[in-house]
Amino acid sequence: MRLTISIVLYQAEPGLFAATLDSLVLACTQAGLEPGLVLVDNGGSDEALAGLQLPDTWPVKILRGQGNVGFGAGHNLALDHASDFHLILNPDLELAPDALLHAQAFMEAHDECGLLVPSARWGDGRVQYLCKRMPTVFDLFLRGFAPTWLKALLRHRLERYEMRDLISDRIVWDPPLVSGCCMLFRTPVLLSLKGFDERFFLYFEDFDLSLRASKITRIAYNPAFRVIHHGGYAARKGLRHVDLFVRSAVTFFKKHGWRWC
Repeated sequence: MRLTISIVLYQAEPGLFAATLDSLVLACTQAGLEPGLVLVDNGGSDEALAGLQLPDTWPVKILRGQGNVGFGAGHNLALDHASDFHLILNPDLELAPDALLHAQAFMEAHDECGLLVPSARWGDGRVQYLCKRMPTVFDLFLRGFAPTWLKALLRHRLERYEMRDLISDRIVWDPPLVSGCCMLFRTPVLLSLKGFDERFFLYFEDFDLSLRASKITRIAYNPAFRVIHHGGYAARKGLRHVDLFVRSAVTFFKKHGWRWC
């Protein structure tokens, strides 16, 4: 499998980024891959990049000087360098040692799959649900901003949104929405979609991309493709992220139709 990987950095936390790269090297070694790596520096990541240690045989490009263009636009800058398969990866995510071995085998066995997404856990081992059903405005409010007692009262609604009835230890085909923290694309699929919609600066660009991808290919969740994701939860990151989340949610619903309750 000829693979490229893009990682967008903005004020990247050096320790997390180093763990991401260490896990990436190990996973690629186990899968017999020597990928091309594109690091897109949207700013504030000099310290993280200064400690860069990668195999000498890996072609590495660092794209800088564009400013903070956003998550999706940053990954789009890497598309000119994409190979047959392209992995979109967050700098706060660790791959299991055999993650790419399983991902490669799955893509080779399933030509119909144009986008593969992993099973994920938080750093403390809890399951993280990266696949979602289409949300309503109320679902997003409930998940991100509602008090604990209301979340507990409507737990069944949140569990349905997070596809907890299906996401387990089996392969799931065609989840409606998937997270952008780790997406393995067949590059022709990603190029035909022209990458991310750059109207989304941050948040919901992944949901939009997966909805568009589902119209031309099949998406699969593979539990053997395992990661640990340390990010998420915009509401816990301060008012700036809340504002970005709300703006992107409005853009998403305007594009794909408003669903209130």
